[in-house]
Amino acid sequence: MKIIVVAGARPNFMKVAPLIEAFRMAKVGRPALEVMLVHTGQHYSPDMSQTFFEDLGLPRPDVDLGVGSGSHAEQTAGVLVAFAKLLEKETPEWVVVVGDVNSTVACTLAAKKLNINVAHVEAGLRSRDRTMPEEINRIVTDVLCDALFTTDPIASENLIAEGIDPSRIHFVGNVMIDTLLKHRDKAKGLRLWERWGLQPGSYGVVTLHRPSNVDESGAFEGIISVFERIQERLPLVFPVHPRTKKMAEKFGLWKRMSRLQGLHLLEPLGYLEMLSLTGQAALILTDSGGLQEEAVVLGVPCITMRDNTERPITVEVGANRVVGQRPESILKGVQEALSEGRGKFRQPDKWDGLAAERIVETLLQAG
Repeated sequence: MKIIVVAGARPNFMKVAPLIEAFRMAKVGRPALEVMLVHTGQHYSPDMSQTFFEDLGLPRPDVDLGVGSGSHAEQTAGVLVAFAKLLEKETPEWVVVVGDVNSTVACTLAAKKLNINVAHVEAGLRSRDRTMPEEINRIVTDVLCDALFTTDPIASENLIAEGIDPSRIHFVGNVMIDTLLKHRDKAKGLRLWERWGLQPGSYGVVTLHRPSNVDESGAFEGIISVFERIQERLPLVFPVHPRTKKMAEKFGLWKRMSRLQGLHLLEPLGYLEMLSLTGQAALILTDSGGLQEEAVVLGVPCITMRDNTERPITVEVGANRVVGQRPESILKGVQEALSEGRGKFRQPDKWDGLAAERIVETLLQAG
């Protein structure tokens, strides 16, 4: 039995790491099981990619398609063509895709055109916002896949409402949380907050990269105006996405951001470094998806600067506030979160570090 696991972009690495480890454990006593790790190269920075692989203990990919950057259409088409050629050569029984990046939908399309089974890890997440490229990727991938592994019952219900055969849906838990639980103590030991003279629980962590927040000057400037006010009360640590920095410079905001003494602007961080910071933060300000989930387990209140979330379970358990882009809404959310403080949120069922094992068991039984 041959299985190909696909990683396309850095957020995927945290999801495939526990899968590769679970497959490695399952291979004991199963010499006929062959697992290949394929990196499409959608995120192609060699320094950052290598850092993530080292942090997570991932082996070097068996194949790197090296697709690189481009428009959504160019990237999707490039991955589809390159991956289809690989499939014709390798002929696996299963392809496993994760998340919602362009590589996810492209590899799914390539496999199904060749009548190869595909499993989607993190299936059923929905923001209801089809202006987000990720939402399109999620919907198309889920329609085509043979096995759909969900992180929570809400995601399973979404798939059933869309007419997916319930026999294809498997509620297994969250592989992102598998990775977090494995590495949390090691990350805490880095004590990264000390680089800026900060104390645990005395700072916030920011991530910002969504087009809706950084591609329009008015929205971006409004968010920065909020950061100006927050950093007077609470230091903010901000690993800046390359695209965010590019747009900040374009709009003349970079110098304004750089002058703020309480806003620490950093280069992108590796997984363990980022987890070291978020794990001891007073709050997280983000437009990311994965950080919303990590906040639940870390006990750190999360402020999501978007109008929607594909991870409503994080709101349901009280860890996440979805506040939109308006400065006054963001500031109100921050004030409420700081007044409540860190805490222990209700943990979703099966967010226990065993999701990858459940996925591997299901796929091996399916044959």
